[in-house]
Amino acid sequence: MTRWRSESVLDLYNVGLAAVLFACPWLFSLTDGTARMDFWIISVAVVAISLAATFVYATWEEWANVLAGVWLMASPWILGFSHMRATAFAVGIGFMMAFLAILELWLMYEKAHPFGPPTTPKES
Repeated sequence: MTRWRSESVLDLYNVGLAAVLFACPWLFSLTDGTARMDFWIISVAVVAISLAATFVYATWEEWANVLAGVWLMASPWILGFSHMRATAFAVGIGFMMAFLAILELWLMYEKAHPFGPPTTPKES
């Protein structure tokens, strides 16, 4: 049985952000099909990754969420919908997703190394 980690709440926040992202096309009447598909694909991926990380933590899951957030921030320009209001949602939610994943990576690193980075013994 896996023990609940206090950092798992950050994964649940990412699930919440992904739910908002999934609902954005309906909530804000986004008509661009490319933006809709981008939002839906990224939100489903982030939900799957974050829920997996909640129950069985692995650093690659957090790095995948960082990449999803960075992709979401860059996608309006890469996919060509940067002139639309969907850009603000993509950049804002992508930033928060990446930030939460980086924060969790940092917290887990700090937990593993409470007295700073590991040092090598000096030769005399």
